[in-house]
Amino acid sequence: MRAYMRVALESDGVDEVVEAATGVEALKHLARGGFALVLLDVNLPDLSGLELVAFVRRLPTSREVPVVMVTTEGRDADRERAMALGASAYVVKPFTAASLLDALRPFRVAA
Repeated sequence: MRAYMRVALESDGVDEVVEAATGVEALKHLARGGFALVLLDVNLPDLSGLELVAFVRRLPTSREVPVVMVTTEGRDADRERAMALGASAYVVKPFTAASLLDALRPFRVAA
């Protein structure tokens, strides 16, 4: 899924995509800062994406960065919890590259 999203983003003109296989790896990247957008799954192998989005909102380097949850968890309660914790948007799998890019468009900075 990460490869699919990477190809979609790169085909839409995103110059740099940084991937993380785990929540801990994502935290290490986010602590360095410099990200314009974060795509985050709810289900990660080591941390809940919900825990991670809450932590991201407390980091000075990412407090204002849009966080888009990309997940199989499609219940309204899941969406509401993610948004309450600081997610900017919530995209439910499966999705097409076009629908993902459409969901991300409000958060993309024009070059």
